[in-house]
Amino acid sequence: MIPAPFDYVPARSLEEAIELLQRHGEEAKLLAGGHSLIPMMKLRLVRPTLLVDIGGLEELRYIRDEGDEVAIGALTLHSDVARSPLLREKAPLLAQAASVIGDVQVRNRGTIGGSLAHADPAADYPAAVLASEAVIVAQGPGGRRAIPAHDYFLGPFTTALAPDEVLVEVRVPARPAGAGAAYLKFPHPASGFAVVGCAALLSVERGKVAAARIAFTGVAGTPFRDGAVEGALRDSPASQESLATAAAMAAQGVDYPLSDTFASGSYRLHLARVFARRALLQALSLAGG
Repeated sequence: MIPAPFDYVPARSLEEAIELLQRHGEEAKLLAGGHSLIPMMKLRLVRPTLLVDIGGLEELRYIRDEGDEVAIGALTLHSDVARSPLLREKAPLLAQAASVIGDVQVRNRGTIGGSLAHADPAADYPAAVLASEAVIVAQGPGGRRAIPAHDYFLGPFTTALAPDEVLVEVRVPARPAGAGAAYLKFPHPASGFAVVGCAALLSVERGKVAAARIAFTGVAGTPFRDGAVEGALRDSPASQESLATAAAMAAQGVDYPLSDTFASGSYRLHLARVFARRALLQALSLAGG
């Protein structure tokens, strides 16, 4: 289909993009990689009257080592996130999630900021940023603010970003020393989106689980950390049996799982338990201690 008519402005600066968002409100949309927005416009699911193209703002394209954190610019491509030696070492969940997004074309055009701003409930990054305890940095007319990942996702395609704010950076704490991390998903065979995706981070000390984080995407309308599984793992033996027992509790608090013609809600809940076990076992195999 053909999108509804719209005006197009290539932003020359971040400040100009914010000013345009402030002036035009809900009628304006930001364009980064375009892999989410353009298909929705073609289907006329969204009809912005103004597209503000921020794709040329090179100052938002970087991956920087900042000691106990890694800073990722919003316009960093999925392919760059996937290939980054720094992220593979310090924030492996982000690199792993990026490596399985869509296909090669999508990974070489789509951006981490665009994906997180779009907040598709079946996207890969949400589980990774939740389990990594990342912080989303937004900039608007009043300056910058930091939004913890657990406060950022509000619902399907809905985030804590204000209409006149731009997602400018993702800050990811370096994984604890010796922690193992794994992101695994059951992909939709056509789109590559996560029918269910699971991110797990596990620290082991003296044969016991010292800390555990586990998060899901694709299961419900909003990605989530699974506190029941994390609680069951804490101080338990670092064994396959203990991990399997905890994984069996996955997604128990999800009352309304996503459901469609490809995967029913009950099937998604089943997959959550399966992929929780697989991700935890892989994280355990990579954990030191």
